[in-house]
This record gives sequence, structure tokens and C-alpha cells, in this order.
Amino acid sequence: MYDLPSEDSKEPGLPDEFHDLQPQLLSRTLSLGGYSRDNCFTASDLNLYYTVRQPLWYKRPDWFLVVDVPRLYEQRDLRRSYVLWQEDHPPYIVVEFLSPGTEAEDLGRFYDETANVTESEPITPAGSAAVSEAEQAGLDAKPPGKFEVYETHLRVPHYFVYNRYTQCLRYFKLDGGLYQEQPLNLETPLVWLPDLNLGLGLWQGSFEGVTAPWLRWCDQTGTWLLTDTEQERQAKEQAQTQLLRAAQTLLATGMALEQVTQLLQLSAAQVEALNGLP
Repeated sequence: MYDLPSEDSKEPGLPDEFHDLQPQLLSRTLSLGGYSRDNCFTASDLNLYYTVRQPLWYKRPDWFLVVDVPRLYEQRDLRRSYVLWQEDHPPYIVVEFLSPGTEAEDLGRFYDETANVTESEPITPAGSAAVSEAEQAGLDAKPPGKFEVYETHLRVPHYFVYNRYTQCLRYFKLDGGLYQEQPLNLETPLVWLPDLNLGLGLWQGSFEGVTAPWLRWCDQTGTWLLTDTEQERQAKEQAQTQLLRAAQTLLATGMALEQVTQLLQLSAAQVEALNGLP
């Protein structure tokens, strides 16, 4: 991991803000019953090196999940990249977000070319030399596309492709060594993954101040899994509710408001809330 490059000057980086925010939401709402946070790894736009035969070949999934690996590289360092032949665990889920010009590579043989002009086979001009063996070897060494890598080289069990412009989600499941496109549910969760006890749906809401449709993990009933921030806010609200109920119970026994506020160490805002109780 320390020797292979983590960046490529020919790749400018994230194409837009959505490719930054959406992976964050996927990682922050991920909850796996059989795995702890220290026993799985999620990443976005990270170099994924997949074959030792061509150690400089890599793909950069928009988001991926690996299970049964430590959160930190060798349990001590943040990863600069993910090197399959060192980690020995391929991704379990990959999600790609379609961008203009990426459909063909992301969808592979499922890409619909009917709207494109079919190009004819190249014609070798008369008198030109045939392609040399060395040149052919160079052509053969061209890295495969993402779809082929995920299906054939990494054998990722669950592969998702999402187009935020059309809000279209497509799900490909590895079956018999090949991807088979799966139908989506009519309601959330759009996709249920029984092996992970996890669902994926399209949530309309606000994340990091942006209200839009977002891909988000949920349980089998379609209940959205909370981010860490939402969990903290929910815990505070629940604690506040329990405290006010306790105060209301004490007031009902005839205890004076001042005594109740001192006993429960209520804040001024909480005292005002008590004054508003019937």
C-alpha cells in the first residue's frame, strides 16, 4: 500500500459535490449486525488495486464496503489505497454514481447502445503493415472496465449503479459467476440484502444542508438507519422527554416547581417547558 501511488495526475478527483456527500451518507448510516465498526471498511474514490499481475492497474469505486477486514490497515494506519493481494478480501458491495461519459464502463454489457451511432470496424489501408506482435501485446494489456473488474476479477456479490439525474437505481447480483440484474421493490427498501440484514432505499430529506433524494440504508421495514449525528440528537431528545416526564410526575404529587427543578437539575429552558405543561 505504501509503494503504490494513491493519486493520478491525469484524474482531477471528485467530479462534483454529490460524489462527496452521497458516499458520506452511505458510510454514516451503515449498520451491520454481524460486523463491528472495527471489522469492516468503507471508502469512496480510493484506488483499489486488484491484480498482482498488473500491480499498477486499479479502479476507483465511488463507494465500496469490505467486511472481515480491520478498519485500519494492519490495525494501525489509515489506508492510502486498497491492495487486494495484501488484504485478501474483495469488496462485498460496490456503488457507482453515473456521470456523463461513464455509463458504458459502469454498466458493461448492460449498457444500452441503441442511441449511439454504431462504428464500423477499422479498415487497414492498402499497403500498410499488419499490427506487430509487440503492438498487439500493448493492446491486449489495456485494463478492463469497471464492470468487468467487479464481476470477473473481484467477484463483488452486490453491485449498484445509481443515476441521480433520473433517480434510477440498478442492482446487479453475482449469480453463477455472472451479474444478473435484479428487480427492485416498489416500496422502500428498494433492495433487501438478506446476507447483511440490510436494505437500500431512496430517501427524500436534508443531509449536510442539502435537501434532495439520497441513497440511504434502512432495515427490512423501511425504517431509515440514523447517522451518528442523528443518533446523538435522538438520544438527547429522548433524555429530555424522560426528564420532563419525571418532573411532571413529581409535580403531580404536589411538589413545588422550585423543588422539582433543583432535584432534577433542570435548565432554564427545561423549566420554561415545565411551566407550559397543563
